[in-house]
Amino acid sequence: MNGEADRPPVKLPVALIDILAAHQLKEAILLALLHRERTGEGSVVTASLLESALASLANQASNYLMNGHIPQRMGTKHPNIAPYGDTYLCADGQTLLLAVGTERQFSHLCRVLELEHLLQNPDFQTNTARVNNRGSLNALLEERIEKMTLNDAMTKFRTNGIPAGRIRDMKSVFDLPTAQDMILEEKMADGTMTKRMKTIAFNIG
Repeated sequence: MNGEADRPPVKLPVALIDILAAHQLKEAILLALLHRERTGEGSVVTASLLESALASLANQASNYLMNGHIPQRMGTKHPNIAPYGDTYLCADGQTLLLAVGTERQFSHLCRVLELEHLLQNPDFQTNTARVNNRGSLNALLEERIEKMTLNDAMTKFRTNGIPAGRIRDMKSVFDLPTAQDMILEEKMADGTMTKRMKTIAFNIG
């Protein structure tokens, strides 16, 4: 299910299942330690890549188990919500992604884009209708968003409580102060300086 509708399947760009399996293992170890603290008994802890991958299917698994729906490749789009995961090109060539998950948020989006008439259109009045008419909805949204710069659009969306995000390349990611704070530097035995990311993304007070 990963990739674009008119192209072959693609793999994830990072070893995400390995990382998810490590988190599953971490949770199991924590529970084993808690069990030992309470009972004095040890535990055998196991985790597998396959089970971790299956556990991560979330709503996609429910779509199949409840309705027999086999997920299709649809890029970044959310299979159950629209416009959610849909991307739009701005006037300055930058790309943003919408994550509009409630009727209130969709109402705010229509108002900001001066598309209030969509709220009276049966094709867009409910989330189910918007999913079924995603193509025509996106055409209308694209027509407005492509006239806005990324910063202008993001400012208006943030001000009005509309979930959206800019699509960043690696450089713009590492321009963020948060990313800079997560860089680890280490000098190797031969004097080479190395850089990598912290794999711990939490703080304990």
